[in-house]
Amino acid sequence: MRKKIVAGNWKMNKTAEEALILASEVANMVKDEVSTDVTVVIASPSLYLSTLTKYAEPVVNLGISAQNCHQKASGAYTGEISAPMLKSIGVEYVILGHSERRQYFGETNEQLAEKVNISLENGLTPIFCCGESLEQRNAPGYLEFVASQLTDSLFHLSAEDFGKVVIAYEPIWAIGTGVTASSEQAQEMHAFLRAHIATKYGQEVADNTSILYGGSCNEKNAPELFAREDIDGGLIGGASLKSREFVNIAKSF
Repeated sequence: MRKKIVAGNWKMNKTAEEALILASEVANMVKDEVSTDVTVVIASPSLYLSTLTKYAEPVVNLGISAQNCHQKASGAYTGEISAPMLKSIGVEYVILGHSERRQYFGETNEQLAEKVNISLENGLTPIFCCGESLEQRNAPGYLEFVASQLTDSLFHLSAEDFGKVVIAYEPIWAIGTGVTASSEQAQEMHAFLRAHIATKYGQEVADNTSILYGGSCNEKNAPELFAREDIDGGLIGGASLKSREFVNIAKSF
């Protein structure tokens, strides 16, 4: 049985005081209201991670994620944060390959393969993002384009290691735009990616892979999205900055 996961990506938001308030609210709500068969993940700016892990410790189904990590374990990479550093402060997850990292920082599929490797070596669960722009969406082969991101960055893994990865499909044309892929569009891509995984690793591995939807998901559309057969939760952006709405999304299954 694959995991149901709702992860909140705070991106570059919240002061220290605001972050503590939001994390405290989410932790208390998750503990009191969210079924333990749903895992809730907070991906805060790295500055707050060590503090936020303490909020998650008492809550069995709450985890903390970084928004990125470097592909090397250590070295002269000023300003970067490594997977061993994240592991040492109790972080469990790391988002890799978010469209903003690809677009603004030029991350390639090859770099992301290295980041996946170092994350797994340090016991972190990668939340691997994939998705297409509006231009790519409107061109032939958009399904294959997104599948190629998995092929290039993940398909070198053993079946055992691949089974430790969470996939997050994010249609770039629906991130922060207020436009959401319909549940039919999201299901089409999720089913295609699951079938693509099966061609490499077999149906059992594919059936056990959690594939999240990320793209203007909110408390109003989450129930319809999460009801789809191949959608196992969400990677939530703006809505994760409001504790009540974020937890309501986690209760949408």
